[in-house]
Amino acid sequence: MRDEAVRALRRGVAVLVLAGLVLAPWAVDDYTVALLARTLALGLVGVSVALLTGVAGLPTLGQTAPYAAGAYASAVVGSRLSDVAVVHLVVAAAAGAALAAATVPLVVYARGVIVLMITLAIGELVVTVVGRWRSVTGGTDGLAGVPPVRPLWGLPVLATDRARYLYALAVVAVLVGAVLLILRTRVGLLLRAGRDDEARLRASGHRVSAHVAAVHVAAGAVAGAAGSLLVVAQQFVSPADFGFDTSALLLLGVVVGGVASVGGALVGTAIVIAARDWLFGVLPGHAPLVLGVAFVATVYLLPGDGRRPAGVRGRLLPGLPAEPPGAERPAPTGARA
Repeated sequence: MRDEAVRALRRGVAVLVLAGLVLAPWAVDDYTVALLARTLALGLVGVSVALLTGVAGLPTLGQTAPYAAGAYASAVVGSRLSDVAVVHLVVAAAAGAALAAATVPLVVYARGVIVLMITLAIGELVVTVVGRWRSVTGGTDGLAGVPPVRPLWGLPVLATDRARYLYALAVVAVLVGAVLLILRTRVGLLLRAGRDDEARLRASGHRVSAHVAAVHVAAGAVAGAAGSLLVVAQQFVSPADFGFDTSALLLLGVVVGGVASVGGALVGTAIVIAARDWLFGVLPGHAPLVLGVAFVATVYLLPGDGRRPAGVRGRLLPGLPAEPPGAERPAPTGARA
């Protein structure tokens, strides 16, 4: 009964939040609406980070790579081929998924800190490539003047910040809903089982690496779709949108919102972005340092679950021991058969 009440409360809160987001463009100025649209795009990348870090147990600092691939694919299509947003979205998701698939051999067989370093290197490599490939990406100057899009064939162009924001909100709502539905199926159960006890799942005959590879590609598609939303929102893209600071902000947002929570990833990312923008105004030049300290404090101070050194720290660094050296363990209550 209590679980049903909690679920009902969560659904009620989700409905209220969604209603607030729908009404937001009529309550704030155009600049804030544009900022909210970009925040939605980053929040969707945060969802892909939560899928890998919290659900699959694969901590990552590299989701800016498929995010960049999707953004540039969308910008190129918009500038040269089509102004239909759905086409942009599909192409961007495919680009993100393709890049993620290409990096599967590097990522899915590693764990813990090694994964963080590999994914960080992939993200930085992609930023370097788009910064040098001037004929396609515009180099460090980026691609400017991407024409506004229309949601579907025959519909009017999204000519205002409000229209672009509402389009981004609709896409994020659909994709997050799809992710939540999939995680409630057997697929989500297997991913969580592999995260919590990979050896046992392997012993039961499941191909854990295949599961992780699949979610890695799916997360790449989600991040790629987010890249398309970024281009729709700001009609411009450059390598500066995908640097290490963005990767760190995304991971911090997921940590703040709850590592294994898809909805929490959206909320946490929004909180961190708002805090960053506020800190840049209050402490110019020191905001990255403050956010870095906040990240370290969050990872080490959030409570654990009794089996990990801390809920977040154990998820990000699963190789760490669950108990400090010399700690006494409770005596066993019986023998295993």
